[in-house]
Amino acid sequence: MALRNLLAAALALALGAPLAAQMQPTPKASFGAGPYETLVIRGATVITGNAGPPYGPADIIVKNGRIAEIRSAGTPGLAMAQNRPPQDATREIDATGMYVLPGFVDMHGHQGDAQKMPDPSYAFRLWLAHGVTTIRGNPLYGGNAARALEEKRLAARGEIDAPRIFAYQTLGSGWDGGRVQSPEKAREWVRWAARAGIDGIKFFNRGDETPAIVRAAIDEAKTLGLGTVAHFYGHFESMLDGRRVQDTPADYNFNNEQQRFGGIAEIWDQIHPPGGPEWQAYLKAQLATGVVFDPTFNIYSASRDLMRAKNADWHVRYTPPVLRNFFLSNRDNHGSYFFDWTSTNEVTWRNFYGRYMRLINDYKNMGGRVTTGSDPGFIWQSWGFGYILELEMLQEAGFAPLEVIQAATINGATTLMEPKGEAPDFGLIRVGMRADMVIAPENPLANFKTLYGTGTERLNDATNRQERIGGIRWTIKDGIVFDAPALLASVARDVAAANAAVADPAPAP
Repeated sequence: MALRNLLAAALALALGAPLAAQMQPTPKASFGAGPYETLVIRGATVITGNAGPPYGPADIIVKNGRIAEIRSAGTPGLAMAQNRPPQDATREIDATGMYVLPGFVDMHGHQGDAQKMPDPSYAFRLWLAHGVTTIRGNPLYGGNAARALEEKRLAARGEIDAPRIFAYQTLGSGWDGGRVQSPEKAREWVRWAARAGIDGIKFFNRGDETPAIVRAAIDEAKTLGLGTVAHFYGHFESMLDGRRVQDTPADYNFNNEQQRFGGIAEIWDQIHPPGGPEWQAYLKAQLATGVVFDPTFNIYSASRDLMRAKNADWHVRYTPPVLRNFFLSNRDNHGSYFFDWTSTNEVTWRNFYGRYMRLINDYKNMGGRVTTGSDPGFIWQSWGFGYILELEMLQEAGFAPLEVIQAATINGATTLMEPKGEAPDFGLIRVGMRADMVIAPENPLANFKTLYGTGTERLNDATNRQERIGGIRWTIKDGIVFDAPALLASVARDVAAANAAVADPAPAP
């Protein structure tokens, strides 16, 4: 992010001024190099993304942004072959002892709220530094479809440092045709969205979104190749035992965020037993209609351990004061709902997570598709860092590490391209695919914590001291090579400057 943007935002926060005016255009690319005529990644262990076993050592040859060849580099346990072709590469990356896996797909991304993140490049850099090469804006810039579509075009042309963008918008947003209050108007908006380049629709099932309007929009979206996604809390509401409506206190108010978010978890013991006939019938109904589950476990994880979320390793160096201020509990900011968060609240959420994770894992086991999304920028979850936490939580839910990578890569790519009637050309390490790759020094299948930008700690037996290891070394998107540590260092510098600006006394009016 441009330093002057963060300094201005920090000063505005110190003065209590509105931050909306501080939103600036995303800067042009500066941390990516390429694509190259020929890029060779030497000597890596390959994790394909399709849940198949890793293999290597291998050389991956990329030509003009696509994987052209994958060649054996030798036999495991022996010295690698010397003078391996090609010898005329434009650039080589020595990945000996490292792991290459497909670029990650974040299926639930947001941007553009100047109150918490005045510079959009902040989020893009953190996503790229954590291996995310594709995002589904859900929506990316709220109702500002024009901004989302412009960022999508700039990212596709490599003119900004950003993941590939699939722009989803809420029904009726972004146009000048008025509110969508009839099925006919819904179809009209979908036709407009398709012409504009919008990739899909996000439904909230509230306000003007009556069942007839939603059905019409979905029908038109299928005809025109747009995807659809719903913000949905109804899994367990569909499995209530002995009642049709969740048991809530008489003074419950949906607009009171602590009651609402606390109440989500309180349903955990009001449902039919996990694995029972009702449970199985619900999952089979979802499977029959091809529903994809994108659980975003991480975004509510502070609810089960608020202290851990507030004191995560990355906040000191990578969370600017405007964002930290947004996270602090208050009645104004969405998701800042810990007004009086108790041990009982946290225990309730842990119990809820146990059953929710069981539901998602059971769906995966019966053949349902599960993807990976982070919903960043709320509830103490930051861009990139929250995505890696999601990988950890999928493993906690029962996914094998290879299944986690599959959910984070090809499952997301398939879901994004399916409405268009196209097979994905990203999401796997395979000849012919786009060169979207993550290169990591440590084996992520052994420990997903090594993918965090802050890495993780490991005891060095030679010194008997803890050392910080891990982090992603390079993220590659469409053959463009991004230096992940350099991206993180740039964010850290800007956050340090913003912190210093807030610490300084505010000038007199």
